[in-house]
Amino acid sequence: MTTPVCTSATTALFPSFSSYVRARGPVLLRTARSLTANPCDAEDLLQTALTKTYLAWERIEDHRALDGYVRRALVNTRTSQWRKRKVDEFACDELPEPYAAPAPDPAEQQLLHDAMWRAISRLPDRQRAMVVLRYYEDLSEAQTAEVLGVSVGTVKSAVSRALSKLREDPELGCAA
Repeated sequence: MTTPVCTSATTALFPSFSSYVRARGPVLLRTARSLTANPCDAEDLLQTALTKTYLAWERIEDHRALDGYVRRALVNTRTSQWRKRKVDEFACDELPEPYAAPAPDPAEQQLLHDAMWRAISRLPDRQRAMVVLRYYEDLSEAQTAEVLGVSVGTVKSAVSRALSKLREDPELGCAA
């Protein structure tokens, strides 16, 4: 073991590592807490930095700069921990992803589409025109009334009757 290279003034300042830790520990712990969110992690961080300082104690020439040395060890250790952090995966009963309903079967969609058109074709001409303009052409009631030359009230009542017939259609009841 080599003898420390210190002057008598620095030796008087901190004659041993343990006296340094007793004197400066609370201040260094505050610094560690500012680097982490968890007080327990801050204590571990300070412990690691002090271990590194203890191992280098004999090589530190100016003990007046010990706080800077320990602060640098705190920051470097925290940076290393941050870089090494790993994302843990845990098996669980429930998936964290939201449940996504399976995509509808294109064949079933086409079957429903065909059944809807057959049901619409069975409507009276006037009702069929109003349903097509309102729901397939996406016209408002006023626009539908204007295109067909009827009142808005006529469009409302005719579309209501047409939708009622479509709800009762046996082919759509089976397809839905």
